[in-house]
Amino acid sequence: MPDTLPLARTNAEARLYLSLQPCDSCGDTHCTFRSAVITHDGILASRYTGDCPNCAAQRVYEFRLPAQVLPPPAGAVRFGEDSPSELLDPGTWLWYADTCLRQVPTTTTGLDDRTTKAARHTLATAIAALEEVLKFIPPTEDRVPLSAFTSATGLALHAREPGRFTRPRLEAVRDHYAATLTAFTPSAD
Repeated sequence: MPDTLPLARTNAEARLYLSLQPCDSCGDTHCTFRSAVITHDGILASRYTGDCPNCAAQRVYEFRLPAQVLPPPAGAVRFGEDSPSELLDPGTWLWYADTCLRQVPTTTTGLDDRTTKAARHTLATAIAALEEVLKFIPPTEDRVPLSAFTSATGLALHAREPGRFTRPRLEAVRDHYAATLTAFTPSAD
């Protein structure tokens, strides 16, 4: 399979990547993208197009589709299969998990059903992002290798807090988020 396009393992991964990309003309990151399946050099690919709301520049991104398309799981979030992301580095994934967690209320007291459901989804997204960081750790290692960091965001986070990229710490944080998720899950009473 040609490696001319980066692999977007799921639509969720592609959409997150797109939300972080600045417009080449003005730097604005806001854009509403439309998606289509296309053929690129004989392989199936996805094309996302949109017009920058700030300067009207057309924005186009294309990604390889995986051999097996992963449907979104019910009640959970999945960004990809077992292989590490080609679109986002581990530091960006951890930054995104942190960003998600900051949006979750600290208690369920007084929350309506809509807010509780949104909190559950945001926590599930944070958990999925942490899972993505863990995919960068080689099986025989206990931390993400420095060579995996390719973005300014990822490199800066690693430089500030390299200890956050160890397997034990990532797993502990993920497990804590999962335990917190149960507080936002209605009981079956």
